[in-house]
Amino acid sequence: MNINQIHNIYFIGIGGIGMSALARYFKNIGKNVSGYDKTQTQLTKELQQEGIEVHFEDNIDLIPKDYYVENTLVVITPAVPVLHSEWNYFNERNYTVKKRAEVLGLITKDTFCFAVAGTHGKTTTSSILAHILFDSGLDVTSFLGGIVENYNSNLVGNGKTITVVEADEFDRSFLHLHPNIACITSMDADHLDIYGDASAIEESFREFAAKVEDKSNLFYANGLVLDGVSVGIDDDAKIIAKNIKIENGYYVFDAKFENELIENIQFGLPGHHNLSNALMALSMAKRYGVETDKIKKALASFKGIRRRFSFQIREEKLTYIDDYAHHPTEINAVHQAVRELFPNQKVCAVFQPHLFSRTKDFADDFAKSLSKFDEVLLMEIYPARELPIEGITSTWLLNKIENNNKKLVQKEEIKDQLTKSNATVFVTIGAGDLGEMVSEIKMTLSEKIELE
Repeated sequence: MNINQIHNIYFIGIGGIGMSALARYFKNIGKNVSGYDKTQTQLTKELQQEGIEVHFEDNIDLIPKDYYVENTLVVITPAVPVLHSEWNYFNERNYTVKKRAEVLGLITKDTFCFAVAGTHGKTTTSSILAHILFDSGLDVTSFLGGIVENYNSNLVGNGKTITVVEADEFDRSFLHLHPNIACITSMDADHLDIYGDASAIEESFREFAAKVEDKSNLFYANGLVLDGVSVGIDDDAKIIAKNIKIENGYYVFDAKFENELIENIQFGLPGHHNLSNALMALSMAKRYGVETDKIKKALASFKGIRRRFSFQIREEKLTYIDDYAHHPTEINAVHQAVRELFPNQKVCAVFQPHLFSRTKDFADDFAKSLSKFDEVLLMEIYPARELPIEGITSTWLLNKIENNNKKLVQKEEIKDQLTKSNATVFVTIGAGDLGEMVSEIKMTLSEKIELE
């Protein structure tokens, strides 16, 4: 299939973070782009403002008429149900219908491709790497799973020779890619509804790793069993960060890359997980040949990603942080960063579980990670693509949390509960529609500051 010969791209699930990056890319190179999504969000509004037509009803009559031609590519997300009428309309008429990962594979096949894999950390790592390469003046396009604050977009650059992509393990999507340099940040069990068990997901990551022919171009978090270059913090990895300090809210550290010691690197995202992500991005950029001074400059200027430890309020009296964390390991990382930055302060966490299957598979680990906060407000499970599982509820999860200051809250009760809390640090956590409430919560907590 030759994408150059395709004039129309129609997206089913265009509001997804990965889908929207592809939509922006095709719009930028002059294609006609349109699509459907189930829900209107801030992201779909931004796409509409950029000239992309989006509708929110599964109705074939709403598909623009100029897409009823042979040279239309239909891109779908795995989250779309099989009974979706628009998807079936295109399938029944033998249109070219491809998954997002397949399309990414086609785009990146003829480029020098950086691929960032891992059950956690891939959005942050790929975004840092994208910023390093773009800020260093390279001819790069990056397809990202988050909105990078420096660019207010999940598509960074408009280059033709280099691509940066998130290598998504869901549905084994990353096996469609053709990486030249890659990294694996973690291989924790996740998506067990797809894989079945932890060994199956680990095997899939090894299959991805095997796609990198030169093993000096494969970087992985120290502790994983892989053939490549280990990366770690203050340990026995081949590439390490050491002499770590916090100065004026920034990490300052040294990095040993092969025979070079890079001193006094500044990086502003808190948490050791983010320090690992920065070191991984640095390693990939160094391997490509980016100059050390340019890498240091880019790391110091990286502002972060929307919904990844994103400071909404940072005042002396009160702090509010929003984070996309939806796995126990990620919640632990948020907790570590909060405690490091705000020792001895009371922390209230609002958590919205994402998927019934993930809640079932990791219930005990979720309970342990949430129990570490001083106060827990637990929301109902966000179903996303799933139907309910009998017995798997937020009430069931709440009973597992060992914390005397815990409560199940409905969405409409959250703002009132936050107003009543005597915490000084608030964290909203989860990958569901909680993210759409951030601006309201920010306003509520700002008013709380004024009243105190």
